[in-house]
Amino acid sequence: MNDPVFLAVKHDAPPPDRRGRPLRDLRISVTDRCNFRCTYCMPKEVYGNDHQFLEHKELLSFEEIARLARIFARKGAEKIRLTGGEPLVRRNLESLVEMLAQIPNVDLALTTNGTLLKKKARALWDAGLKRITVSLDALDDATFMKMNDVDFPVARVLDGIAEAAAVGFNPIKINMVVKRGANDNCILPMARHFRGSGQILRFIEYMDVGHTNGWRMEDVVTARQIVDMISADAPLAQADPNYRGEVAERWRYRDGSGEIGVVASVTQAFCRDCTRARLSTDGKLYTCLFATRGHDLKALLRGGASDHEISDRIDAIWRQREDRYSEIRTANTVAAQKIEMSYIGG
Repeated sequence: MNDPVFLAVKHDAPPPDRRGRPLRDLRISVTDRCNFRCTYCMPKEVYGNDHQFLEHKELLSFEEIARLARIFARKGAEKIRLTGGEPLVRRNLESLVEMLAQIPNVDLALTTNGTLLKKKARALWDAGLKRITVSLDALDDATFMKMNDVDFPVARVLDGIAEAAAVGFNPIKINMVVKRGANDNCILPMARHFRGSGQILRFIEYMDVGHTNGWRMEDVVTARQIVDMISADAPLAQADPNYRGEVAERWRYRDGSGEIGVVASVTQAFCRDCTRARLSTDGKLYTCLFATRGHDLKALLRGGASDHEISDRIDAIWRQREDRYSEIRTANTVAAQKIEMSYIGG
């Protein structure tokens, strides 16, 4: 049950983890389902018609998510991002947004593939969401459909981005995962399209998240290669980070027409500044995107634990955290049975 005294008082943040990193960010996966079958995340040969997704009763309810979010906020979490799977396939997600938007001093954001954004943008904005990131891996239908593997057209994602901008989401961040031989020929068309648009395009190195996407180092187009390619077309200058621990390295167009970001988690590990905790849709807490195990908070929620007891458990987990996967990546770690990104969120 909730402790009213605990609810009224902002308690101290948990101690730093074993590497001196505070808890500042919480990513919440609201569903393990998605309407795409992107080859780098939910390949169709694994997530086919017979794949067993979680039953509804196994998912955290919106009330349970909001309760945990409030506890994390009191422990120092300043940013909460809703992820999936595809979060907008969770029915009435705007109701959860409304609950979370009432938590003081928290920056609330959402990452989506954009398929339902045109329909949902107004409701999300009215519920209190103010920041959106859209995943978009190409601008031509042939490449985009091959990557999402469900023949979904680019135009409908672009319509969703336009609608989100119209209702007030500005700037919108656009995330492109770059895989050599799959969509690296789309880097310049994407950069040219979004340059001057007011949106912020970010390129993400293809990562070895989970163990079903067949990741190989030779498929990685490095952040440096991406920056060099774009700068040769439209000169760039590096910009300062917005805050400590920002995962995207920022680059501004020298002519003032906007900026891009590159996320180099493979070639330039940023583990030393990682302040993220991740909550799975069934209530497990993970301390790394590349984790192999989580810590069950749902059992505490449904077992009658007080907010104090849950808070103490989070303290204990964070205090023992020493993850630095990207700094120690080897053939052995790549082969480990890591949790899938579609389950833990990006």
